Amino acid sequence: MNFSERTYSVLIVSASNHFTDAVKALLENSRYEPVRTVKSISEARRAAAEMSFDHILINSPLPDETGIRFAIDISSSRGTVVLLAVSYELLTEIFEKSAEHGVFTIPKPLSRNVLILALNWLASARERLRQTEKKTLSIEEKMEEIRLVNRAKWLLIGELKMDEPSAHRYIEKQAMDRCVSKGEVARGILRTYSAK
Repeated sequence: MNFSERTYSVLIVSASNHFTDAVKALLENSRYEPVRTVKSISEARRAAAEMSFDHILINSPLPDETGIRFAIDISSSRGTVVLLAVSYELLTEIFEKSAEHGVFTIPKPLSRNVLILALNWLASARERLRQTEKKTLSIEEKMEEIRLVNRAKWLLIGELKMDEPSAHRYIEKQAMDRCVSKGEVARGILRTYSAK
């Protein structure tokens, strides 16, 4: 899927209907779905526990708290990109607290153009996170394959009295001959010799 076809799930956290309506008006195209709205941080925490959102837009302050801690927590622990709208007077202070956690801050009142620009930033940041997530998964998969191959080598050493280099070559040769991964060969070895 290319960038122009990508869709983003959005959570809007705002006690102000005016802010919510203005943001929702910009999100009405098919690029943003689902779009969920809540009016407090406690509702936002519940929504985020139920579903992982690509973007969370917070209009600070909220009835139950400012939203800064929630923004930092979500941004630090997930692949969610957070935009925190704060009063102009507090922008520098809140930026200094939240920027190192990846939270985007913008001053209120927001213009339509600034909000469009901010949504583009969020999309760009989310795509960067997706790439990092893919690399992380790839590394984890490779590590799992290495663990499987090592366990299979130890079984070959114990059961067939091979030395370590011979066991390694055996697994590599089987993988090449059968056109499968070393992990697949290792799984087969583990099934065969672990059943005994």
